[in-house]
Amino acid sequence: MNTTATSNADEAQREIAEEFAYFSEWSERYQYLIDLGKQLPPFPEEHKTETWRVHGCQSMVWLVPSGDAARMHFEAASDSAIVSGLIALVLRVYSDRPAAEIVATEPDFIQAIGLAKHLSPTRSNGLAAMLAKLKGYAAAAGSSKA
Repeated sequence: MNTTATSNADEAQREIAEEFAYFSEWSERYQYLIDLGKQLPPFPEEHKTETWRVHGCQSMVWLVPSGDAARMHFEAASDSAIVSGLIALVLRVYSDRPAAEIVATEPDFIQAIGLAKHLSPTRSNGLAAMLAKLKGYAAAAGSSKA
């Protein structure tokens, strides 16, 4: 996983698409997703509460925002290996960015790497719920600045 911060969300999405292009089989892409999820930083147990839970996900997912409109940071975790990998991708695109960029960035990487076709409906709904929650936090941070 690329741990150096890319200059913007679009660049991060391009890099993700390039990485997934190396794998011809979906089994390899799923394994890569699982590996990415294993590289997530440890998530504090005290954050695994209803307050931070993302509803709409079949698995348990927690998302904790910090920072302000100038630079928002997100921590997240899941009890599912594949969902943890999705979290790793989402955080790479959206974490440590200005709130306005987060709100304006569409998750094009999902289509670019073919995820949209290969996720179950419940995982797709969960990913959409996580993105909506993350963008909601960013929108709130952006409006509190005004």
